[in-house]
Amino acid sequence: MTGEAPVRSCDTHYIARVGMIAAVYAAATLVTVMFLGSLAWGPIQFRVSEALCVLALFTPAAVPGLTLGCAIANIANIALSGTGMLGMLDVVFGSLATFVGASITWKLRRRPAIALMGPVLANALIVPAYLPLLLQGIGFYTIPFTSISLDGTYPLMYLFGLVTTGLGEAVIMYLLGYPLARSLAKTPLIKRELAQTGTNRQ
Repeated sequence: MTGEAPVRSCDTHYIARVGMIAAVYAAATLVTVMFLGSLAWGPIQFRVSEALCVLALFTPAAVPGLTLGCAIANIANIALSGTGMLGMLDVVFGSLATFVGASITWKLRRRPAIALMGPVLANALIVPAYLPLLLQGIGFYTIPFTSISLDGTYPLMYLFGLVTTGLGEAVIMYLLGYPLARSLAKTPLIKRELAQTGTNRQ
């Protein structure tokens, strides 16, 4: 019985980290959506909360935590934006993009500058695949802030979304996320986490 206590304690701490990260990401995303509107979820987007993806540099709990937080935020956004059931595309595939991006970041955590490309590539490749359908479903017939018709060919819409979503994510990850990661790495909490996960910086 005594040998089981550390495992249970470790599991409890891990679950607590997942829940905390999910709550912070979801709250930050909803605040971003309320203040930036379609700039937080459209094809030209700057979702400031994505900077929190740098947490995947420090703890494996960030992978499920960020994914869960993204799902919660996207479910709440269905009510805020009026997307209805089409919003489930964002819940499923948007959360998938977050999971893939965070997983890549954790896997490449020893090279932070490269690891942060994980969310950039995941969002750039996955989000534009469904976003035109979502925008048309809520009454957008041109891409927001542009005169490009959503009735155009799908490959063109996908290519436009790949470039703009990727650029927006890169701006957030490297102009906000990277400095945030460097600051967090100096805190006692993160130093303990890095020691526990055996992460060495390069």
